[in-house]
Amino acid sequence: MSFPDLLLAIESFPDPTPEVAIDEAVSLAARLHGRLSALAVEASFPVRRNAMADYLIGLTATARDQEAASRDLCDQRLAAFERKAGEAGVFTASTREVCPYFEIADRLAHRARTYDLCLLPLSGGFGAPRETAQSVVFGAGRPVLIYRAGEMGRLATGGGQAVVAWDGSRGAARAMADAMPILSRSTLVRVLVVLNDKPTADDAIGEEALRHLRAHGLAAELDVVDGAGRPIGAVLDSHIREHSPELLVMGAYGHSRMREFLLGGATEHVLADPPCPVLLSH
Repeated sequence: MSFPDLLLAIESFPDPTPEVAIDEAVSLAARLHGRLSALAVEASFPVRRNAMADYLIGLTATARDQEAASRDLCDQRLAAFERKAGEAGVFTASTREVCPYFEIADRLAHRARTYDLCLLPLSGGFGAPRETAQSVVFGAGRPVLIYRAGEMGRLATGGGQAVVAWDGSRGAARAMADAMPILSRSTLVRVLVVLNDKPTADDAIGEEALRHLRAHGLAAELDVVDGAGRPIGAVLDSHIREHSPELLVMGAYGHSRMREFLLGGATEHVLADPPCPVLLSH
């Protein structure tokens, strides 16, 4: 199994994708015997000319300066990607798109729809990485791998374990199926069932997932953990610390209500602070 058609999302504003995240994406593509494309999004800042704002804070000039900085960063990161992906023999294409800053996440989601897997490095703070990841995960219709730049570790080189968060739901099943090309290369897959979190979870719910993984020739074990009233994010973090997997696989849960997007507890937690690289499917 492989991911023959991978997409790396490269951001240029406000926090540019670090070069180490490009290195990791190239290494992962090589490990998966896949081909990698990159999309760099150049931010534009449409502003209506306002004489008072220009006089007081130089609004138009500031917008043009930020656009120029974003353009330069796209140039640098795409050049680095083309060189590194070419040397590794995984290069497919590099593309640049220009769009208004507040539409970048939706543009990334749209482009990810025709790739096997979207690699989305997270950097920076102030909620921007989580909001971008949320838009791509729920808008792409394809699996998305989120990771903090510099923390992909063994996932890029191999030799580690993986954890599948399993509650028997459609989302969990979709995520496990989508992750199979990576799971098949893990030394061990741990099926994690958390009791006392969702009504559908019981001691036996993970057995069918275990059977399916083993039918594919994977080494797999079942971990049943009592949540004991703890937040699901704390349970996941504890399990990740104990086993140090290369990857966490999860279904992404959320729904919109009154113009506000409400996330499931586990999904919200990993989007805000992923404990390791996470493959999410919705």
